[in-house]
Amino acid sequence: MSAEVLTEEFEVLESIYPTELSIVSDREIQIDVEPDETIDGEHPFKLQLSVHYPDEYPDCLPHLTLVAIEGELEDTEHDTLMESLTEVGEENVGMAMTFTIVSHLREQMASLVRKRADQLMAEETEKERLALEAEEARTRGTPVTVESFKAWKFKFTREMVQRKAKDEEERLRALSPKDREEWKRAATRPTGRQLFEKNKNLEHDDDSFVEEGTVSVDISQYDRSQLRAHEDDDDDGMHFSDSD
Repeated sequence: MSAEVLTEEFEVLESIYPTELSIVSDREIQIDVEPDETIDGEHPFKLQLSVHYPDEYPDCLPHLTLVAIEGELEDTEHDTLMESLTEVGEENVGMAMTFTIVSHLREQMASLVRKRADQLMAEETEKERLALEAEEARTRGTPVTVESFKAWKFKFTREMVQRKAKDEEERLRALSPKDREEWKRAATRPTGRQLFEKNKNLEHDDDSFVEEGTVSVDISQYDRSQLRAHEDDDDDGMHFSDSD
């Protein structure tokens, strides 16, 4: 490679990248490269491409080095970019290729920024979905089954009994001895339900109070004159009952 050929390429590059290009030596340059398009809200992203030209250039590839000077560049992203730049360089062997390599790098950097933005959006969407599912699960609660309802009812009843006993104990503690005794007596009195159940039992036992020898008479078997006769007859041993 003649020095003239390389000098001419440097001059072209300086006209295209007046502020981005730095000439390190007669065989090496550095160019600050940014994506060829920007995305709102994305962090600044800038790489520095170092190009070292061997004697065989442009009949062989230059040695390329890529480092991040703004933003971050993951190892996998670095390797992907370098592979892509090598492919473009191989397609342009025999020609001045620095401008073509830089232009391709700018395009690939833009694609990388878009990919990052899409990935970030997907992650945020997934976070929102998981948070929504968690909130729905929290508000929806656990589906009720027979077993879970029985377990809940047992626990609830036990808690109510314990709470009632505790409340009564605290209430008794606050009473005077006289009031405490009165409260205990009142607590032992039968409730309305207990009295009702007792009366029902008495109704079933009415037959035990019928005197021995009492006769049950079906009044549907008598006409009116017979009924009047029986009404006039004061017979204590007779007991009338309606039948269906």
